[in-house]
Amino acid sequence: MSIRNNPPFRADHVGSLLRPATLKQARERRARGEISTTELKAVEDREIERVIRKQEGVGLQSITDGEFRRSWWHLDFLWGLDGLEKHIMDTGVAFATVTTRNEGLKVTGKIGFSVHPMLEHFKFVAAHTMRTPKITIPAPSALYGRPVLPPIDRNVYPKLDAMFADLGQAYRNATRAFADAGCRYLQLDEVFIAMLCDPKYRQQMKDRGDDPEKLAELYGDLINTAMSGIPSDMTITMHLCRGNYRSTFMGSGGYEAEQEILFNRIKVHGYFMEYDTERAGGFEPLRLVPKDRHVVLGLVTTKTGRLEAKDAIKRRIEQATKCISLDQLCLSPQCGFASTEEGNTLTEDEQWAKLRMIVEVVEEVWGR
Repeated sequence: MSIRNNPPFRADHVGSLLRPATLKQARERRARGEISTTELKAVEDREIERVIRKQEGVGLQSITDGEFRRSWWHLDFLWGLDGLEKHIMDTGVAFATVTTRNEGLKVTGKIGFSVHPMLEHFKFVAAHTMRTPKITIPAPSALYGRPVLPPIDRNVYPKLDAMFADLGQAYRNATRAFADAGCRYLQLDEVFIAMLCDPKYRQQMKDRGDDPEKLAELYGDLINTAMSGIPSDMTITMHLCRGNYRSTFMGSGGYEAEQEILFNRIKVHGYFMEYDTERAGGFEPLRLVPKDRHVVLGLVTTKTGRLEAKDAIKRRIEQATKCISLDQLCLSPQCGFASTEEGNTLTEDEQWAKLRMIVEVVEEVWGR
């Protein structure tokens, strides 16, 4: 069995980590105007350096900033694009047992990518680790995929085709900018193709006037456009998730509904696939994964602090090998631990125990 020295790694993680209390307090103080942005950044820098050392200490090869400078997994990046602005919605997005904060976005101008703070965020991580720094950004579908459509200035985009064309080009420029900054491992967080596996969500799309089949094709093509300008030694993976907010979820449904789009149309190099509960269905769609791509099995949940038994994880890996080669597989949590700054309902110690266990299982299954 080959040892992987390139991403995705045998033991990997999605990216976001629980925000420490010190960081949360600093962000609250900044919101109240009690400290400056410079003082907040000093706290962020210190906590990110600490969390980099923790990731290295448990044996991870891919290193992120834990998304410590963000409030949301997706909105902070989108707000940094030209033509997109923050929007306060009438209500948040409904999850299974809770509703999110009511922040969203609106399209007010021509969408583009010029300067973006996350380029510096990536550079900070790269400057503080000798391992592989990874940046995570939302997939392009995050602009359009929420059940309630964002406000779109029809004077700017009387036809949505032009908006999506500009969105794809903005993402192409963004991935190229990250590459030019030295990034060789970028992850696109793709919620809304996974959500199209949910019959209730598909009906929501129909009710608002969209065709779910065409949406899946559009989202896949936007990802391919985003990748079209990257250097040959850059890896782009896609994380698939059905929602992760305060330990609850937004949708359910196996990958069969979108397996052709995921594995035949989209050209990413690897997939982080949610597989911690029956909500994600079985491993059968993995039969379609091309031989030159890898699947990172998200078998370890981030929604609770209960530590999975190693033998149970190994049995699940063995089940997956009935559909895909073991050499194409890796292991990770099913999602981040804090897709938003609120975080999931587990402790930091429980978070690190799960990541350490993943590394140990990988060493036992694939070798050091």
